[in-house]
Amino acid sequence: MEKSFFLAFDLGAESGRTVLGRLENGRVLTQELTRFPNAPVQVLGHLHWNIYSLFDEIKKGMMAGLAESGTQPVSLAVDTWGVDFGLLSLDGTVLGLPYAYRDARTQGVMEEFFGRLPRNEVYERTGIQFLSFNTLFQLFATGKQNPGLIERAGALLFMPDLFSFLLTGQKANEFTIASTSQLLDPRTRAWDQALLSVLGVPPRLMQKIVSPGTLLGALSPSVSRETGLRKTLVIATTSHDTAAAIAAVPASGEDWAYISSGTWSLMGVEMGSPLINPAVLSANFTNEGGIAGRICFLKNIAGLWLLQQCRKEWSSGQAIGYDELTRQTGEASPFGAFIDPDCPDFLNPPNMTEAIRSFCLRTGQGPPPTLAATVRCILESLALKYRWTLDLLRRLTGKSIERIHVIGGGSRNERLCQFTADATNLPVFSGPAEATAIGNIMTQALAMGQVGSVGEIRAIVRESVDIRTFEPGRAAEWDRAYGRFREVVGL
Repeated sequence: MEKSFFLAFDLGAESGRTVLGRLENGRVLTQELTRFPNAPVQVLGHLHWNIYSLFDEIKKGMMAGLAESGTQPVSLAVDTWGVDFGLLSLDGTVLGLPYAYRDARTQGVMEEFFGRLPRNEVYERTGIQFLSFNTLFQLFATGKQNPGLIERAGALLFMPDLFSFLLTGQKANEFTIASTSQLLDPRTRAWDQALLSVLGVPPRLMQKIVSPGTLLGALSPSVSRETGLRKTLVIATTSHDTAAAIAAVPASGEDWAYISSGTWSLMGVEMGSPLINPAVLSANFTNEGGIAGRICFLKNIAGLWLLQQCRKEWSSGQAIGYDELTRQTGEASPFGAFIDPDCPDFLNPPNMTEAIRSFCLRTGQGPPPTLAATVRCILESLALKYRWTLDLLRRLTGKSIERIHVIGGGSRNERLCQFTADATNLPVFSGPAEATAIGNIMTQALAMGQVGSVGEIRAIVRESVDIRTFEPGRAAEWDRAYGRFREVVGL
C-alpha cells in the first residue's frame, strides 16, 4: 500500500518551516524539509509581513515535499500566529502587505474603542483576552487612520486563510484562527454583528467560518504547474498555531494544563465550552477555538520573546546559541531580580536589555549585572508568572491540575522546564517541540479519515515522541521567591 504523506507549513513570528509527515504503525513520523526566517519589514514607518516572500517559501517547501516523498502528498495545510490579517479587494487582489501585530499604530486605540462599546460588553460578547493588537483594535486603528482601505476591501482573511487563498483561490475563515480576532461569538461561533457595526466594518469582509479539517479544494492551476503538485488537496487545518500545538499535547485524562512555549507562552486548560464571567474578565483570560470544537481557555504570557531580543543585542557578528545562553544561567545567583514579562515596556522596545534594566530600577531592584544574570532573571520570572497563572486557572475553572505539559520550541529549554516544575510544585512533561507542525499534520489526517478522534491523535503522539519529565524541588525557596515576585510586579 502506498504511503500517504502530508505537508505542514508552520509559520511563526520568527521563522517558518516545512514539515513532511506520515502515519506508520500507530506513530506519526515527521521530517523538517525547509526552514526560513520570518521578520516584519519596515514600510513607511510601519511593520508589515512580507507575504510574498513567505508564499515563495511555501512553494519551495511544496517542491521539497514532492522530491523527498517521491509521490504526491495527499494534502497540505498552513498554520500561523493569530490576530493578523490581509484584505482583498472586490476583485480578489491583495490590498498591500498585512500589518504586523507589533506595529505601533494600535497604541491607545483600545481605550478609545471602549468609549464606543464598554470593555465588559466586548468581553461578554467575545470572551477574548484584551490585547492592544487584537484584530478588533487593528481594524479600529485602520478605520481611523486609513478608512479608504476598508472601503475598498471585499474580504478579510487571517494569515493562514490568506495563504490558503493564494494556493487555491478559495476564501474562508477557519474557526481557530478566527477566534483570536475578538470579533467572534464563541457560543454561536458566528461573527458578532454588533461589534462589526460599531467598527464600521461591512459584513462582506468576514467570510464563512469553517471547522478545522475542512477541505478547501485543489491547488490553483498556476501553483500546480509551478510546484509539480497536481493531486494534493489544501486543508483548513487547526490553523492557529497555538490550537494546533494543543491538539498535539500527548496527555490523557483531564487533570493537566498546557504551556505552549515559544515567542509567546500560552498557558491554560482545555474546556468543552467557553467560560465567560466577571471573574474571568478581571483575570483577562481568553476563550480561543480548538480542535473538534473545543475551547482553549488560556492566558497569553510574553514568552521567550524577551530572550530572543536580548540574544540579538548580544550577538555581534556571530549568534550566541540558546543552549549556551541557558547553560550560563548556572553562573548567576538565583532570584537576583524579577520582571513582569507582560509589562508593556517589553512588547517591542528598541533595546530589550535596557528595558529590563529600566524596569528593575523603577521597581527598586538592582539590574542584572551580567548576561547570565539577565537570562536567569527572564527564565525565573517566566516560571513565577506561570505559577501565578496556574493559581488563577485553578480558581476560575475549579479543575484539579496535577501536571503541566510544555510543548513547542520552549520545551527544549531544560532550565525553564525545571524552573517551571520548581515554581509550580508540579511535574512538568516536555515535548513535543514540534507540537504545532504535528497538530497541523494530525488535523489533516483526521480530515482524510486516517484517524478518528482527538483522543486517538494524542495516543499516537504519545507513542511517537520522547517526553522528558522534570520533577519539582526546592519548594520553600521558590515559595519565598514567589512572594517577592508578586510584591515587585504588583500582582
